[in-house]
Amino acid sequence: MGRTAAGVRGIKLTKGDHVVAMVVISETQNTLFTVTENGYGKRTQVSEYRVQSRGGKGVINIKTTEKVGYVVGVILVNGHDEVMLIGASGNIIRIGVQDVRTIGRSTQGVRLIRIQKEDHLAAVAKLAEQDEE
Repeated sequence: MGRTAAGVRGIKLTKGDHVVAMVVISETQNTLFTVTENGYGKRTQVSEYRVQSRGGKGVINIKTTEKVGYVVGVILVNGHDEVMLIGASGNIIRIGVQDVRTIGRSTQGVRLIRIQKEDHLAAVAKLAEQDEE
């Protein structure tokens, strides 16, 4: 494409929809870890998501309700990874993803952390793998 090209449409969003994350599928990491602002999350097998054409509308990843809140992040993990959940107030908690149940993609998830009324989760990050020597 030329310098002035506008590119191609990746996904067709409806009113109120937002892109939160993007992952590149890997053969070694086979589950998506999804976290919501009210401390809920889940792991879902990558095989549960169908392939979309360019400009598709997408598929449901998690049922967002007032109870679970909006999606904060989605990362690709395997069974022995650890993640950090980061609160807006600066609280940080480290959890192993093996402790989170693998469930279907169209569910609300399970409670990962209790959040105070005035706080919410702001981000999720996967910790770097460590070599055991």
